[in-house]
Amino acid sequence: GSMKGAELEAGGPSPPQPTQGLAKGDESEQPGLGPEPTAPQQCLEEEEALIEFHRSYRELFQFFCNNTTIHGAIRLVCSKHNRMKTAFWAVLWLCAFGMMYWQFGLLFGEYFSHPVSLSINLDSDKLVFPAVTVCTLNPSRYKEIKEQLRELDRITEQTLCDLYKYNASSTLLAGARGRRDLEETLLHPLQRIPVSPGPGRARSAASSLKDNNPQVDRKDWRIGFQLCNQDKSDCFYQTSSSGVDAVREWYRFHYINILARLADTSPSLEEEALGNFIFTCRFNQAPCTQANYSHFHHPIYGNCYTFNNKNDSSLWMSSMPGIHNGLSLTLRTEQNDYIPLLSTVTGARVTVHGQDEPAFMDDGGFNLRPGVETSISMRKARTQPVLGGLWDRLGGDYGDCTQDGSDVPVQNLYPSKYTQQVCIHSCFQESMVENCGCAYIFYPRPKGVEFCDYRNHSAWGYCYYKLQGAFSSDSLGCFNKCRKPCSVTNYKLSAGYSRWPSVASQDWIFQMLSLQNNYTINNKRNGVAKLNIFFKELNYKTNSESPSVTV
Repeated sequence: GSMKGAELEAGGPSPPQPTQGLAKGDESEQPGLGPEPTAPQQCLEEEEALIEFHRSYRELFQFFCNNTTIHGAIRLVCSKHNRMKTAFWAVLWLCAFGMMYWQFGLLFGEYFSHPVSLSINLDSDKLVFPAVTVCTLNPSRYKEIKEQLRELDRITEQTLCDLYKYNASSTLLAGARGRRDLEETLLHPLQRIPVSPGPGRARSAASSLKDNNPQVDRKDWRIGFQLCNQDKSDCFYQTSSSGVDAVREWYRFHYINILARLADTSPSLEEEALGNFIFTCRFNQAPCTQANYSHFHHPIYGNCYTFNNKNDSSLWMSSMPGIHNGLSLTLRTEQNDYIPLLSTVTGARVTVHGQDEPAFMDDGGFNLRPGVETSISMRKARTQPVLGGLWDRLGGDYGDCTQDGSDVPVQNLYPSKYTQQVCIHSCFQESMVENCGCAYIFYPRPKGVEFCDYRNHSAWGYCYYKLQGAFSSDSLGCFNKCRKPCSVTNYKLSAGYSRWPSVASQDWIFQMLSLQNNYTINNKRNGVAKLNIFFKELNYKTNSESPSVTV
């Protein structure tokens, strides 16, 4: 064996010798004579590749381009002798990577913006009839405060006579006192407020001689009353550009103070029976009963009746649409022994709301005209989230709404479910109690707090009007605190009007109403009004929201 090896080394390279006659054992004994096995080399190379280190980033980049599956990456190495080709593929490769990361950015941006998809479903089924509240539109007088209201009326009539030369001799009592005596019995009298003349409006001496007793219709005079803070260090005049509005606001301010003195008692409302205000009542062609309505008194809109509220024994259901399958009322709109300075319109006021929602007559109500049949058709619409607990689980990322108002930093002062209007009114009442020390009589008061009256809180009027201005400009933050509920049911209303009763039928209709209710209608045309409320169709829309992008 050694001689053969020496010959090979001396003679130089020679052609490979055939190994067909060699046995397997011979190959293992003489490994230098034949080819080395390939399988052990592959395993060794794979093991070396796992721990292989590259000497430079360029070598690492070449290795990456030769072994990656990214399309076009190998072109950066194979075309390195052609600089133009390499530059082209490099630009193309970088643009592809830029587009990919741009798409990633759009996808993540869309996901973290929490978009929602709105689906509108049209359903048809029997519907629960909503609650309907009807008010007389005029506040009646309490027995307990009739003398105080009569005194306020005398002062008002004397004030109108002094300011507007209005002679109310038909209603002014014979023993009315002078204006100065009346002012002594009433705080914050109504008075003329001069407006400072602007540039170029300086009055001459001749014209000023005629202004010893100026008329209120002059543009440089306004009507209002003065309000001051507790220590009289800051005062302002609550005025209005309209004399009618100024008188009504002044009367309303004093009426609230008088009414607040009855807050701790149970006043006799002189409540009209249902038949005195509502001549006829029918639902689905069946007469109403006393169990179908409840009564409350509004300081401005008078006696109010709510039909089909949550306290009724059984709620009304509508199984068919149309004017004959709803609520039909015949109302008395005559004004007897009312307070004309609080309400200057004739008729009634109506609003439609949910059974578990309060009746906000100022916010959603509208007036009914006497001598007219008003037909109101309704369509139901509901907005709700698809997944009930989605907002709670994700912390409100999909919408600024609240499930039940428990996460809103405002106490619900109404005995009803959470609505945005309930929250806003409760927020204003909380601000009144915090800043003025008393509660506004139009809203429910918290426990242990009394209603505002200038006998006990002399500066509450100053505080209220300042607070009202801050509320209107959203400086109190009530509109930001009070979020919309996630589930809302709305009723879209449309009204039609016609003269009722007709000239041909008014005689027998008024005769029947008078005999039926033991009441003589003095002013026939302005003494009654008719109201119809019904579903236009039983189809209702459900607007549902769901996340647009999910994981």
